[in-house]
Amino acid sequence: MYFVYAIYSLNKNYIYVGISDNPARRIEQHNNGYNKTTRPYLPFKILILEKFNLRKEAREREKYLKSGSGKEYLKTLIN
Repeated sequence: MYFVYAIYSLNKNYIYVGISDNPARRIEQHNNGYNKTTRPYLPFKILILEKFNLRKEAREREKYLKSGSGKEYLKTLIN
């Protein structure tokens, strides 16, 4: 199983989209500051978590969510 997740910063206007086979561990790493890219935006809250059987499907969804229209969709989910 593969998961696509989107997390958003509670302090700044920032959304991060990623893919993982263990989303709980990965999101915990983000919130503990292990990822250099997301460290300045701590803490995070989960915005979406979607499950896929194939990595290819998950990657396609991740690419969409990272696109301009995908980011706009994610912004509508905040609040």
